[in-house]
Amino acid sequence: MEQLLAHLVGDYILQTSHMAEHKIRSWPVALLHAIVYTLPFTLLTLSPWALGIICGTHAVIDRYRLAHYVAMVKNMAGDLGHWRDYRTYTGYSENTPPYMSVWLVIATDNTMHLLINYFAIKYL
Repeated sequence: MEQLLAHLVGDYILQTSHMAEHKIRSWPVALLHAIVYTLPFTLLTLSPWALGIICGTHAVIDRYRLAHYVAMVKNMAGDLGHWRDYRTYTGYSENTPPYMSVWLVIATDNTMHLLINYFAIKYL
């Protein structure tokens, strides 16, 4: 539960509008967001390795919108005959309602962060 709370505080409460808008276009903004995101995790671990993994992977995942690519690959693999339909901004077909595709990508992004954070804190 503590890791989930640290994630929510770091990714939603501490993230400014500027960070949210510019982290996918700017490494300095992505890194600033990742550093700020990592701050709540210092209450859970002081391991420099764990904090470095949490910070570094967060920056990369957000900067390159990796959740979008995970969704795209997953959906292409599940529907090989129509793989081109998933080359969209979200990785879901145009037939998927926009609200649903956006929330599915957000859920994928959060799941990626939570998994990495869990293993970093537990094993590093």
